Amino acid sequence: MSKKIFIISGEASGDLHGSSLISELKKLIPGVSFAGMGGPLMHSEGLTGLDSSAIAVVGIIEVAKKFGDIKKAFRRLQRMLEKDSFDCVVLVDYPDFNLRFAAKAKKLGVPIVYYISPQVWAWRKKRINKIAALVDKMLVVFPFEEELYRKAGVDVEHVGHPLTKEAVCTLSKEEAARKLGVADDEAAMTVAILPGSRSEEVERHLTPMIEAVELVQKRLKTRLNILLPAARSLEARVIEEAVKGAASRIRIVRGETYPALRAADAALIASGTATLEAALIGTPMVIIYKLSGATFFIGRRLIGIKNVGLPNIVAGKTIVTELIQDKATPENIADELTALLTGKDRRALMQREFKEIRKRLGDGSAAARAAAAIARVLDA
Repeated sequence: MSKKIFIISGEASGDLHGSSLISELKKLIPGVSFAGMGGPLMHSEGLTGLDSSAIAVVGIIEVAKKFGDIKKAFRRLQRMLEKDSFDCVVLVDYPDFNLRFAAKAKKLGVPIVYYISPQVWAWRKKRINKIAALVDKMLVVFPFEEELYRKAGVDVEHVGHPLTKEAVCTLSKEEAARKLGVADDEAAMTVAILPGSRSEEVERHLTPMIEAVELVQKRLKTRLNILLPAARSLEARVIEEAVKGAASRIRIVRGETYPALRAADAALIASGTATLEAALIGTPMVIIYKLSGATFFIGRRLIGIKNVGLPNIVAGKTIVTELIQDKATPENIADELTALLTGKDRRALMQREFKEIRKRLGDGSAAARAAAAIARVLDA
């Protein structure tokens, strides 16, 4: 009988990693089918079920605003799981939602595999005890996570980070610029701005990012190419409304994140998966992030690490400037961006550090190794 896997992701990054995982599982397990929740990439690989785009939010207050939609999605998924017979539940990141769902799946006796661990090393560390009680197999992407889970008695395997295979651009800087139509532009340099994959992030980040770039153009007395690689999960109106009225010409490119990062001399990026993607592409950057005041007030008391940017966490030191909350002003962002654009040696040093990050994160076989681990769970 063909295997049936129930899989859940809730954000754009999880959709990317989940789609790669589904692709690898289809190679290993003939006739396997998938139901659950994911974004457009997972659905294009054959997933049936819910679209995660409507509930992709971050932050305590932000989640509260979407609570009704999240609750409805949770109940629908629970009914789907109870109605049919599944061989395995695979949870991809999205920790608060997925850990609650794991508790429901555990009661039904379905094996649970968690791919891309909740960041228990950063905040709410006691969650590891809940994970140990619920998860049958944990597949981690950062090397330092394996020992942490093993000490807690979790069956864990380090598979490497999927972005080492996914975050690749074979184009040269010049080829990428031609592809995006900025190669023959008279602008001196190119800046990519990535405000986030959620509408709330765009609303908070895009305006100060644009204002910062405009400040830099005035300071350097030159025009910059501005590329905005919009996440597929964002509705076009969200981006269009955000850039409306900007003094600078902004080129919106969909589905071209990696060429945009390759073409850019520097980037302004909202903290999240995109910062690690940029590091793997080799794009010098400034990391920013803004939350609602209440979420930030609560969160900073729970977070137990110095840096929030993934490149800095993986490197174990600060290699990229982070401008968080009140520090993420147009003036501060402009100061850091100016330093990058005018500092060739600074950009080169950052790029050398990024090469070390790629070495630490694996050989590009994360999705294949994760799929093999899931296949072993199914055969057990």
